[in-house]
Amino acid sequence: MTTDVQRKVLQQVADIFDKHVPFHNLLGLEIKRYDIDGVEVVIKMKPELIGNIHQHILHGGVTATLLDVVGGLTCFAGLVSSREDWTIEALEQRLTTLGTIDMRVDYLRPGRGEIFTATGCVIRSGNRVSVCRMELHNEQGTHIAFGTGTYMVG
Repeated sequence: MTTDVQRKVLQQVADIFDKHVPFHNLLGLEIKRYDIDGVEVVIKMKPELIGNIHQHILHGGVTATLLDVVGGLTCFAGLVSSREDWTIEALEQRLTTLGTIDMRVDYLRPGRGEIFTATGCVIRSGNRVSVCRMELHNEQGTHIAFGTGTYMVG
């Protein structure tokens, strides 16, 4: 069961990542879904995101960024869902320490497509460190890349 505190904090986090991070705005990143059950981040292809001008494919750095954003959001949602007695203040304090410790990206196919969707799932949710797996697909469902990330959550 999702509490009001959990729901409110996740909405605040989604707003921050979606509207107030300048780099995310530059990329056109959009959070389509963010709750304790999952994360879905979308980006639409535009000329500024091309990494190979001959093949018109998504830049690998954009791919890595999408996976990293989804990883952080996924791990934070895992922390939020780990217990129901969180206070808003405690979760907001945890958010200030959220950061990537390590991330691996496996590029499976060239980033061809018009719309790219990144999702994630928690592998291990700890009190200080969490690990998750992230995936990136295009609008046709083609698996472009996946990653594994380790994140500081407290």
